[in-house]
Amino acid sequence: MESTRALRLLAWGAVAVGVATPLARHRLRLRAPVVSALSFQAPVALALATPRTRARDAGIYALQMWAYYAHYDMPDDDPDRLLRRTRADYPIPLDRILGLGELPTTRLQRALSRPGELRLHDFALSWVHWSWFVMPHGSLVYVLWRHPSRFPRSACLMAATFDLGLVGYWALPTAPPWWAAQSGRIEPVRRIMVETGERFWKRLWHPLYDSLEGNPFAAMPSLHFGTSVMAARILSEAGRMPGALGWAYVIALGFGLIYLGEHYVLDLIAGFAVAEVVRRAAPGALPVVVAAGRRVQRLEPGAH
Repeated sequence: MESTRALRLLAWGAVAVGVATPLARHRLRLRAPVVSALSFQAPVALALATPRTRARDAGIYALQMWAYYAHYDMPDDDPDRLLRRTRADYPIPLDRILGLGELPTTRLQRALSRPGELRLHDFALSWVHWSWFVMPHGSLVYVLWRHPSRFPRSACLMAATFDLGLVGYWALPTAPPWWAAQSGRIEPVRRIMVETGERFWKRLWHPLYDSLEGNPFAAMPSLHFGTSVMAARILSEAGRMPGALGWAYVIALGFGLIYLGEHYVLDLIAGFAVAEVVRRAAPGALPVVVAAGRRVQRLEPGAH
């Protein structure tokens, strides 16, 4: 009994360390491997700290995403080094091929927008873009609410999609179209989302944008698109209507990301590929995940 209580206390301490590490990494000047070790252990620690409930399952996923966000933002800790490593040119010729000689973003903005003018569809597509901060996680909330037995697998698929995309951000920092336009590499591209944000949110826009921006060169692959594809897959397994809504969102978001100047088509293709690699690899990874889960379950409170 005492050993079980001691294990739970240690586990709660490990959870606290995992939560605090991303917050304190600048002040303590922690190196990336240390941040990784201390933050990514927190989900396992929470499993050891408390019996399984829906709230604990949601907490494990939230801790995983907290660790993800720290690593998403980490390359921008040294902006000069990140800028030296960033690639801005390679997507351009490939996207011109996909656009039959012209960047798809340029085609869409010329057809649907006018310089200095904001239209209803500009605001609508910007809101589709902003809603992404809710959509992937909201799909898991729906699954946890309506199909709780599906939640562990669904959460693992979503978390793996985020983490695999993270590898791309670290390995190949890539500039989005709006940045390439600002640096003179391509023809002028409007960043319509910023224009609509300034008009709609007014003085709130810059605090909101600065708090959510993170790494400006996390464009390849597009996890906006990849995680939305995974969300649509997850919702499709939960039911026909949720799946239809999920895929409708994917289509609207994909169109918006190109039109708004936030991503190349190539980024979206890569994001889709990340989601599909995770989905297709899941059956092969299942025995390993189940075996690891059983080892953790033996130490969970109430296991004996």
